[in-house]
Amino acid sequence: MAEAVRHDKTARQLRMLSDALDSGRLGPVRRLVNTLAPAEIGNLLESLPPGKREVVWGLVDPEDDGEVLVHVGEDVRESLLADMDPDEIVAAVEDLDIDDLADLVEDLPDTVIDEVLKSMDRENRERLEQVLSYPEDTAGRLMNPDVVTVRADVNIDVVLRYLRLRGELPDHTDYLYVVSRRHQYLGRVSLASLVTHEDSTPINRLVDDEQPAIDVDESADEVARQFSDHDWVSAPVVDDNNILIGRITIDDVVDIIREQAEHQALGAAGLDEDEDLFSPVWRAMRRRLVWLFVNLCTAFVAANVVGQFEGTIDKLVALAVLMPMVAGLGGNAGTQVLALMVRGLALGQVGASNIKTLLWKELRVALLNGVLMGAVLGLIVLAWFQNPGLSVVIFAALTCNLLLAASAGVLIPMTLKRLGFDPALASGIFLTAITDSMGFFTFLGLASLVLLR
Repeated sequence: MAEAVRHDKTARQLRMLSDALDSGRLGPVRRLVNTLAPAEIGNLLESLPPGKREVVWGLVDPEDDGEVLVHVGEDVRESLLADMDPDEIVAAVEDLDIDDLADLVEDLPDTVIDEVLKSMDRENRERLEQVLSYPEDTAGRLMNPDVVTVRADVNIDVVLRYLRLRGELPDHTDYLYVVSRRHQYLGRVSLASLVTHEDSTPINRLVDDEQPAIDVDESADEVARQFSDHDWVSAPVVDDNNILIGRITIDDVVDIIREQAEHQALGAAGLDEDEDLFSPVWRAMRRRLVWLFVNLCTAFVAANVVGQFEGTIDKLVALAVLMPMVAGLGGNAGTQVLALMVRGLALGQVGASNIKTLLWKELRVALLNGVLMGAVLGLIVLAWFQNPGLSVVIFAALTCNLLLAASAGVLIPMTLKRLGFDPALASGIFLTAITDSMGFFTFLGLASLVLLR
């Protein structure tokens, strides 16, 4: 429900923005744009064709430019950066948090990167270099090194004086992290505890050591899973020696979860979640051509299967009418299993320990559905063509294809993952190839054996 409301709001804002742009009245556009959060502005920019996008981007408050750049896909970011002078880019990104700047820095021109580094003080420059030293999609790359730490051997009044001197806290600070003299992570103390206990209370009496720290090499997917499982707002990040080096906050994890959803939705069709909705025709064509070519090859396989039974089809034309039903139902059934598998693999719920149990369960579901749907389709075929043999053939073929579809839906993504490929990437193309080819083969093969002997 909340997602639908958000989409309606975006559509309404986009309509208002387009109407104002078409009328040539930039004042209302500026006012509308600058009432939005940076993420909302980024969403609108991605929804506009290049001409209108350029106009709206020029009306965004320069103070929001950096945050907007963080919230758009790589292709759109590239187009926005191309319209900015180096000085504008430096001004936009120099005040970003270290973790957000790390996301952007590799998309910036080399000359601009040098200027950005020069504009930073030594401490922040070293923090940025530290974050960039870790691989993408790891906790080290997601973390912000700006962490508030306290020692266990001091009292609350010392901590409160320190916080007042500091003047401000990083966003999403719900806990302070307790460290040893060697800066090793010991636990956390909530801000609520600091303001509800006596000033003389020692910190070591308030330490919560139940939250485990996240290893700096942990994958982004695993980080998102832990945040989801434990309802964290923030979490500490440590190195191999348990030394606290940063923290990850919920805003970054929400971005990961959204990207995972987009990747699963688009990856199944061989598309990139960072692709610009209005990317140049030539670029979009090249990106999609690879998987269309793969699809063409698999279509030839299915066509070749049908070609092997040309004589059978000539003798019984009803086969040409019915065989798409067997392939189509098998493809739909396999897609259902595939969606569950891709999600399960992404969440770490599926692995070698339970794959046999999962496969056996899906085969039983497919058998029951195959028998039920096959019986219904068989009765329809019997009433339609008055051919009991054809009715039996389509019943058996549909049941077999649903069993095959279930097997393929489980095994294709699992095999891709074991081979080191992304399970979400174009699994559907391979699944369709198998269910189409084997659906045609099973149906036409059984028809040849049963009906044309």
